[in-house]
Amino acid sequence: MTNIWLNLINNSSDRNNDGIVIFQKNEATAAETPVAWRVIHNLGSGWSHPFTYPVAMAVAASDGHGNYSLQLPAATGQQYQLVTTDSGDVLEHSGPAANEDEIIIYNALATGIIDVHVYRDGKLLALKTNVEPGQPAVFQFKPTLWIGVAHAVTEGALIDSAFTSQVHTQLSLSGISSADIIMTGGGLGPDTTPVSFSLQNVRYA
Repeated sequence: MTNIWLNLINNSSDRNNDGIVIFQKNEATAAETPVAWRVIHNLGSGWSHPFTYPVAMAVAASDGHGNYSLQLPAATGQQYQLVTTDSGDVLEHSGPAANEDEIIIYNALATGIIDVHVYRDGKLLALKTNVEPGQPAVFQFKPTLWIGVAHAVTEGALIDSAFTSQVHTQLSLSGISSADIIMTGGGLGPDTTPVSFSLQNVRYA
């Protein structure tokens, strides 16, 4: 199974028209700020937004000069490194990682701090900044999506800690081939409930 097929359906009474923010957490470090992997806008009541969650990922590096490497297909349990060649710096696969649950990218340059980017479905999923020569950037992702609503979050940008601390909904995709993500709650008046999300119509791989 290379893709999990998801369909976000707005069955809520929310009238704020906030963005729906979906992200993952890097389990390898508790201190890292998550990136807004997807931000879905203008999803009206009764509307749906289909998208895929590919198991496959990609990694890239950038330097202090604003240069970006090509995105290199990456898999959990593998290790990569940025090295200097006659034609310039190259990001390459360097073998299996010591931990089969991690993706590791080493800065093997003699000099120069880099940032490491992880992509899923062509969208930025995670970012590790200021990786010094000889140091690794380590990523570990559970098959889990975190989801919430926010008024001003930009897709591909780091998420404010004030928002992430308020997001308590995590949806496990383990063993799933497809599912609907149902958004409910919201509205006005004394019977208002918070916006919430749940998996329904789940099909297993």
